[in-house]
Amino acid sequence: MTSTGADIPGSAGADYVIHHHDHGRSEKDKHEEAYIGARGDFESNSVHISSDSTHRQLRPRHIQLIGIGGTIGTALYVQIGHGLINGGPASLFLAFTIWCTFILAVTNCMSEMVTYLPISSPFIRFAGRYVDEAFGVAAGYNFFVFEAALVPFEIVACNVIIHYWSTAVPAGGIIGIIIVLYGFINVFAVRWYGESEFWLALGKVLLIVGLIIFTFITMLGGNPLHDRFGFRYWKNPGSFTELYYTGDLGRFLGFLQCLIQASFTVAGPDYVSMAAGEAENPRKVMPKAFKGVFYRLTAFFVLGSLAVGILVPYNDAELKAAFTNSLPGAAASPYVVAMNRLKIRVLPDIVNAMVLASAFSAGNSYVYCASRSLYGLALEGKAPKFLRKCTKSGVPIYCVAVTLAIALLSFLQVSNNAAVVLSWFVNLVTASQLINFSVMAYTFIHWKRACDAQGLDRDTLPHKSFWQPFSAYYALTGCFIMTFVGGYTVFLPGQWDIPTFLFSYTMIAVFPIIFVFWKIFKKTKWLKPHEVQLRTVEVDEIDEYTRNYVERTPKTKWHGYVDRFFS
Repeated sequence: MTSTGADIPGSAGADYVIHHHDHGRSEKDKHEEAYIGARGDFESNSVHISSDSTHRQLRPRHIQLIGIGGTIGTALYVQIGHGLINGGPASLFLAFTIWCTFILAVTNCMSEMVTYLPISSPFIRFAGRYVDEAFGVAAGYNFFVFEAALVPFEIVACNVIIHYWSTAVPAGGIIGIIIVLYGFINVFAVRWYGESEFWLALGKVLLIVGLIIFTFITMLGGNPLHDRFGFRYWKNPGSFTELYYTGDLGRFLGFLQCLIQASFTVAGPDYVSMAAGEAENPRKVMPKAFKGVFYRLTAFFVLGSLAVGILVPYNDAELKAAFTNSLPGAAASPYVVAMNRLKIRVLPDIVNAMVLASAFSAGNSYVYCASRSLYGLALEGKAPKFLRKCTKSGVPIYCVAVTLAIALLSFLQVSNNAAVVLSWFVNLVTASQLINFSVMAYTFIHWKRACDAQGLDRDTLPHKSFWQPFSAYYALTGCFIMTFVGGYTVFLPGQWDIPTFLFSYTMIAVFPIIFVFWKIFKKTKWLKPHEVQLRTVEVDEIDEYTRNYVERTPKTKWHGYVDRFFS
């Protein structure tokens, strides 16, 4: 079924032809079953596929801003100050720079596979198709828990930020309003999600760009005090600080703490991948989206980590007090602390407002990605069938409902300190993100082995990633090691803490448990390279879609300018 964006009232995708998937059991489903049956008797790796009823309505600008918006949250503006306190400016800058190389390697792996087969929840389904069905199930539920747990994290952050101005509205009321808004935005079709996330994420980009410019101007003396401080704080109190121990060991642990924070903060390829099943002309759009998101995010995070070390010394009393006392809003942001140090008025309120928009936008992205990951599991028979239900406009309604139900955990803040609740969610999901990246890298290794074994020339693919398989092994090694490093502090003398241990390592234990359970329950098979199904009916469909895709003239000049900028 083919229609144009003009057929959809208020559609943001009116400038392009959009191919919709049919609902219900169609000839496509029957053809799929026959096709898979013809591939050979791989009973243990049976692929349970239902019709994907999502719509391809996300344009290049939507996808790039979804990738950026899902990554940039309060961590870049506020929590990054905690890294500065732990490691100092040089440790923070080096940690974020080094970790971005691992993100590049993960992005490199995903770009090739997703461009070849841009489907809903791609890295989750690829793990099941190219490695082992049980591996895909474990990856899927790990990613779902990760994304779903981040929703209440950002809701609590929004509540804290709003209380920067007033405490008149109780926490429960604010939390309830935010959950309703997330439901409204995500249920009223993906086009509304894409548009809302585009503008919210654009605000994040403008904020971080503005703060980097603010840093450059003020460090050169453009501030009310006319203080040309430059890199003063790298010399006094210094570039590195000690953590837990004195000397080189203490400085190394400070750097390690910054690296752990970077591994939680910097992402990107997972959010871009999740939008692949709803992207217009994905074979052309996705490689550019992966590349564009990576380079933009690297610039933001590397320059952002450099900026905070320039603006504030790691031993600043106000910065330490803000984290110790859980002050509301962006009071703990190094940028706000710097503005107060330089006697700059009004700007802290503006920063606080834009950080609120960032937190809201990040939560919005997490609702989207959590619901789509659950939907991907349901499509392949690894979650209840009722979760496959989509609205007429292509929204997996019950998946969104389950995600929002988990978001109700944010009401824990009503009876607990906000900082405590935030730390619960952060500790729980840090390892999950690293497991996700490890899964992506390992899946690519299996994908490449299958291509080599079956004679599929990767030079003929729509997009071929570079430095392979070195890039995949580099990503796998770094992410796998960091998965276990995150909770290292509990093993230091006198630092043992049971809650911290459980929160840091629970998901590491849950992943193999799910894998073993599904493998025994379904008797799945660890696929050899020649057994991997590289060519499915979905590949044929996307080939046909790409051949028939017609790009139209943008509806307005404004759309044309924006599309060219993000193309």
